[in-house]
Amino acid sequence: MERYFMKMPEDMFCEICSEKRGINPETLKEVIILAVEIAREGREGRRIGTMFVVADTENVMRHSRNLILDPLLGHPAEARRLSDPDMRETVKELAQLDGAFLVSDDGTVVSACRYLDSFSEGIRLPLGLGSRHMAAASITKLTNSVAVVVSESSVVRIVEDGQIVSEIIPELWMFKRYSALTKGKVKEQEIILSHPES
Repeated sequence: MERYFMKMPEDMFCEICSEKRGINPETLKEVIILAVEIAREGREGRRIGTMFVVADTENVMRHSRNLILDPLLGHPAEARRLSDPDMRETVKELAQLDGAFLVSDDGTVVSACRYLDSFSEGIRLPLGLGSRHMAAASITKLTNSVAVVVSESSVVRIVEDGQIVSEIIPELWMFKRYSALTKGKVKEQEIILSHPES
């Protein structure tokens, strides 16, 4: 029996933001998946909002400051990698605190609980979005970074160059992602295991 499947392109994360930023697509993918998980799961039974600023971390650090003592300060870089499951759970816990996470291009969370300098001049956002989205738009206009914002309404928005370039509704996004079909023929093969005679 032959079946036909379609597959979503591997570079769907690359298409979200333009190439001019030069952001590592694997890092962006990790951040978006983590943001979708936070939007879906919340914490302790309640929805939470947070923000990730990806790439150009040195410049972003110059335009931000910590709201509280940085909970990630002093931990080795290898323990702060988003590919580490323990770090992902740590981020989910820290997401309950105010401020943004700064993520380097290689996928290391550089800092948490950052207050971003923001300005509204020249930035136009849809009505109803709050200061988190304004800060994301402002920092991406000021630096060569991309922001991933988790709204308390469980919507994930990607902000680039001061504008929202993508909006993700987690349930629909995950449905599309996991029901993705691949192009081409897929053959089923029956394997018969023979049991040795006793």
